[in-house]
Amino acid sequence: MADMEPLVRKYSDNGITTLTLNQPQRRNSLSMAMLQQLSEDLDTIAQDTETRVLVLAAHGNVFCAGHDLREIRENFDAHEFQLALFEQCSKVMQQIVNLPKPVIARVAGVATAAGCQLVASCDLAVAADTARFATPGVNIGLFCSTPMVALSRNVSRKHAMEMLLTGEMIGAVRAEAIGLINRAVDEQILDETVYRMARTIADKSSHTLKIGKEAFYRQLELPLGEAYDFTSQVMAENLQAVDAKEGICAFLDKRKPEWNDL
Repeated sequence: MADMEPLVRKYSDNGITTLTLNQPQRRNSLSMAMLQQLSEDLDTIAQDTETRVLVLAAHGNVFCAGHDLREIRENFDAHEFQLALFEQCSKVMQQIVNLPKPVIARVAGVATAAGCQLVASCDLAVAADTARFATPGVNIGLFCSTPMVALSRNVSRKHAMEMLLTGEMIGAVRAEAIGLINRAVDEQILDETVYRMARTIADKSSHTLKIGKEAFYRQLELPLGEAYDFTSQVMAENLQAVDAKEGICAFLDKRKPEWNDL
């Protein structure tokens, strides 16, 4: 019966969509099939005007153990498959970053290797204080090179290198301290914390959120002067939006804005 279960469960309510990795018996590993399903779901959500915020969660006591090593062993001699697997994984991570809606990782349990990469790729992350994180590829002779991309864009170089070179687990409190996650909370209030954050964000103009998220990631890669030039243009264009005018007027009139998402 387990094989009949969907690889990823999808649930939507009041503008918040939750995608739940649903292969706990395989430690929610990122097999090719899992990655392809995630990619399809992300494409759908990108076009879904009802979804304002995406929560990425997992079923079971492991958030995601990274790539499916059994699948990799079965394809030791299939270089084309190996390359396609890592390219598909990289595609999914970029889909998350490029998704025109904020993405929150809800982490309970362990997130290792590409699972840690998945957390780092999300815009925000909230974890149970019992959660643990690692990029342990070095321990099995396969350096976490693709997870390194997301990790090094979230934490400082030395913290990233420590995780990558030692392969050791770090706890949620440490992960919060180095910036891998936003908050480490008691597991009993994990859902409350995640969905309160999601509802707060979902209450904003989706058009404004789209503009801001895209600009955030673009300016990160620019020199300081170019970043200010770019974001000045973004703000001037944003000011022409219906919701920007509505928001400013509502603030000055001391009333709640009525978003048009335009």
